Amino acid sequence: MNAEPRLALERLIAALERHFEAAAAGRGDEDPAYLAAYRQLIEAFEAYDDALYDAYGIDAAFLIYDDDEDDLVDDDPDDPDQSDDPEDPEEF
Repeated sequence: MNAEPRLALERLIAALERHFEAAAAGRGDEDPAYLAAYRQLIEAFEAYDDALYDAYGIDAAFLIYDDDEDDLVDDDPDDPDQSDDPEDPEEF
């Protein structure tokens, strides 16, 4: 694995661990520590996804939704590979 995606993966794993710890603390999803871990997890995933794409031309297998609207965050609205069709078998 290319060094940049490997580093992004390590950061994603660390962000997952921080998110878990904040969630397990049981202070709720309005807790500042939880909210910070939540944002860091999203940022770490996006960095990992970008690093995978830059190095290998592939995307990670997850989708990011916008909290406010529960809509899929569309990185590239002109990308024909991104479908809004709920019947699309490639969307999970």
